[in-house]
Amino acid sequence: MSVTVFELNNESIKGQVSEAEWQTRIDLAACYRLVAEMGWGDLIYTHISAKVPDSEHYLVNAFGLAFEEVTASNLVKVDLQGNVQPIGERAITATINPAGFTIHSAIHEARSDAKCVLHLHTKAMITVASLKDGLQPWSQYSLFSLPSLSYHDYEGLAVNDDERARLQHNLGTTNHMLLPNHGGLTLGPTVGDAFMRFYDLQRACEIQLELMSSNREVIAIPEPIVANIYHQANVVHAGATGGQKAWPAMLRKAWRLDPGFCQ
Repeated sequence: MSVTVFELNNESIKGQVSEAEWQTRIDLAACYRLVAEMGWGDLIYTHISAKVPDSEHYLVNAFGLAFEEVTASNLVKVDLQGNVQPIGERAITATINPAGFTIHSAIHEARSDAKCVLHLHTKAMITVASLKDGLQPWSQYSLFSLPSLSYHDYEGLAVNDDERARLQHNLGTTNHMLLPNHGGLTLGPTVGDAFMRFYDLQRACEIQLELMSSNREVIAIPEPIVANIYHQANVVHAGATGGQKAWPAMLRKAWRLDPGFCQ
């Protein structure tokens, strides 16, 4: 028996997956809804993934769903070769974005710590990524990204398998990446951490563009402060991204927006 992801909108699969996988599905579906609410989406063309606990599989949106349509049950589980996995004894009829597969499978394969990966095409992030000098230390938000920031040059639509190795090499051990002419991505040990890292990087890009548009001289943050920011963030957040502190509030926000994401 096979079912489409659209049919799963009317049926919860909660009892057919482990508790750990279900919680990951809840967090990831909430993240999709929050990204839509923040205006960071790009119709159906971007993607957020999360590893299934104790598995080589990861969850991602079905290609063709808007972010506000994503639910815990209609997230698609795939392996590192891009094969859609069944739910129990039922095959799932769905496709995933080929470019999303290239990017997310490459990162999940190379980085065991990457439990969640956000890849989006926001206007501010594309613009800053495409500047010759990239992200500058011009705001507090930028400091959360700069110590762990990498770049990956544009190669066209990310559908060529051989790009995976170059993406992995350029990412290295960093947690934030700017993709010139394309967008950006963040990753983290939890959905909340990856979301907060993207929030900080997005805000840094927005503020940089505001400062550039002012045509006034900018006060840059001195390098010793940039180097020390992770220590200071640990004091404030008990973690460099604040995901542990902020994510429960973000989940409550997603619930207020539309509890249907938990379906």
